[in-house]
Amino acid sequence: MVAWGLATLASILPHTSSASDNNHNLLGYSVAWKQTAAEYRALYYQGFNLAKMHLDNALAKHKKGDKPLAIVTDLDDTLVLPLEYWGKLIQNNKDFFEDPLWDEWIPTNGMVASPGSNDFLEYATRNNVDIFYVTSRDQGEPTWKLAKQNILAMGFPLKDDAHLTVLTDTSNKETRQNEILRDYNVVVFLGDNLNDFRRKYYIKDDVEGRIAKMEEDKDLFGSKYILFPNPTDGHWLAAIFGQSEPEATPENREKLIQAATKSAWLGK
Repeated sequence: MVAWGLATLASILPHTSSASDNNHNLLGYSVAWKQTAAEYRALYYQGFNLAKMHLDNALAKHKKGDKPLAIVTDLDDTLVLPLEYWGKLIQNNKDFFEDPLWDEWIPTNGMVASPGSNDFLEYATRNNVDIFYVTSRDQGEPTWKLAKQNILAMGFPLKDDAHLTVLTDTSNKETRQNEILRDYNVVVFLGDNLNDFRRKYYIKDDVEGRIAKMEEDKDLFGSKYILFPNPTDGHWLAAIFGQSEPEATPENREKLIQAATKSAWLGK
């Protein structure tokens, strides 16, 4: 597995300004947790342990003539962790996702493999289970090649180019997922975002509505859907802001504080 290169909270303070300038960065807790928490890593091991359990069960039941087995997986914050990117945002005192920095960083192969991902993917490959990578990215013309480069840099198996789908103009993975489902028995879907499973969860400006859609499928989580933790970005933000990558404005910072105090004690 790729070395973690963990950062301490002190090491992610900005180099170009005083620490006090960055004390109230809205990303601070989330990024510190991703950088340092044993619980964060444990959740990845837990997820891949569950996925392997379901894979073993499917392999035991699989008979000649059945559809071939497959897994469908997201890439960012599922199989690879962009910890360096988030650390750089904190260093630069940025408290919202920044596309130009992301696009500059992606070609560096600076992500690390999530805990347990290599072992799980290698196990699936040894058992002739197809692995389909379906991700949403847009770095212009080289987007697909960069995603393939990232996969190979992590040592992940890639059967052929048809097993990597990179969506540049949409985050809707359902069309590709349905194509795979026609020809394969997909044992598990892996993702850090409900939208990695089905499009029904991509709901904007409606926190309660998105939660309700999730509740409809509560029995699928931990069985068909293996969800990994991501407190820094994802479509949960679209339910709050109306978009998954909101601008770094005072209005959006206030909206985030309002979301964080959705429930708050009314005492002293």
